Amino acid sequence: MTVWRDWSMHQRVWALAWPMLLSNITVPLLGLVDSAVVGHLDDPKHLGAVAIGATLFTTVYWAFGFLRMGTTGLVARAVGRNNDSANRTLLAQASIIALSLGTLMWVIQVPMITLGLDWMGADPDVQVTARAYADIRIFGAPAALFNYVLVGWFVGNQNTRAPLIMMTVVNLINLVLDLVFVWGFHWGAEGVASATLIAEYSGVALGLYLMRSRLRGMTGHILPNQLRTLSAYRELFSVNKYLFIRTASLLFMFAFFTSQGARIGTDTLSANALLLNFLLLISHALDGFAHAAEAICGKYAGANDRSRFYRAMKSSALWSIVFALLLSSIFVVGGEHILRIMTDIEPVLVIANRYLPFIWLLPLIAVWSYLQDGVLVGTTQSKAMLQIMIVTVFVVFLPLWWLLQGDGNTGLWIAFVAAFAARAMVGFWIFHRYNREGTWFT
Repeated sequence: MTVWRDWSMHQRVWALAWPMLLSNITVPLLGLVDSAVVGHLDDPKHLGAVAIGATLFTTVYWAFGFLRMGTTGLVARAVGRNNDSANRTLLAQASIIALSLGTLMWVIQVPMITLGLDWMGADPDVQVTARAYADIRIFGAPAALFNYVLVGWFVGNQNTRAPLIMMTVVNLINLVLDLVFVWGFHWGAEGVASATLIAEYSGVALGLYLMRSRLRGMTGHILPNQLRTLSAYRELFSVNKYLFIRTASLLFMFAFFTSQGARIGTDTLSANALLLNFLLLISHALDGFAHAAEAICGKYAGANDRSRFYRAMKSSALWSIVFALLLSSIFVVGGEHILRIMTDIEPVLVIANRYLPFIWLLPLIAVWSYLQDGVLVGTTQSKAMLQIMIVTVFVVFLPLWWLLQGDGNTGLWIAFVAAFAARAMVGFWIFHRYNREGTWFT
């Protein structure tokens, strides 16, 4: 049977992918709205401050993205083994870790925010506004991390509709409050931060409500001894230590990219921020199929069902490629129009349009790495993900940026796109080795 005719597997993949596709897209769309709301204010410092502040919190929070990815992979394997007690216990363990880390961020917020904003190196007036933004956003840390756990647990349980409901409601709340706080109350960047803070806690409340119905349908029970001793968290820590370093390295690359744009100037910082919103839209759309691969490949690997595992991988790859072509076409045809909707600051638009062709290429280059991440997360191959990212950031991106420093923002974008290409190629090499050795099922 060819991959095109594997209708039953396509249906399984789409049943998981479409809710995540829609829910994921709401995240970068909200970023576009944030940029559009402050991008039409008179002073571009608000757009730059939101770019700097949002990058800081994206870096800090997503460094703990293992709370979602690690939870998904381990829960999916528990589902494949029909082990509901392990499923419940993993949820409790991941929740304890998330809330503890979020509380720690409250405690160390002053040095964390100061060091982060200083490292970004923005103009003084932008940095002052970004600080006001950050002082509000930090209070959402426990909620943001706990939401990672909830989404990861739902996806691992083959339920992608709950995250769709969560993200849609959260982002609608955020959107409405953005308009009220920024255009109604004239709070600027602080209004964007306040809207995000309220939305994050709304997501927790809704996620807990949705979680209850799933737990009622499960057998088994939480194993108390697995919550009280540090050694009981060994499996989570074993998977997550690699994911933590991997994600921190990836986010370092994004933060470095933003900071270098800030050093060139506020207009370049703002233009790059607009284009990175396009990249976030690309990554979140393609992650819909990556999340489907996480859930379904993890389940079949846990059940040692080799035939369905490879069929699921091929089906996810097919639809990822189709959507990458679609996204690339959208930005070729409508990219300039979307940029003009987001801001009317002419110097920023000139710079953004100059580098828009890089966005045309990114879906076709990045699609492979997102799909590879999905399969690796679902099968808990987190060490491989770290190896890929080390090569991407420290062997390709940073050395290439250093060589191209004289080309300014152009050199920065070339290094950035080349890093995604390297990430895909290293992933192909690892997949070839794992397929030959049967690593997925060990």
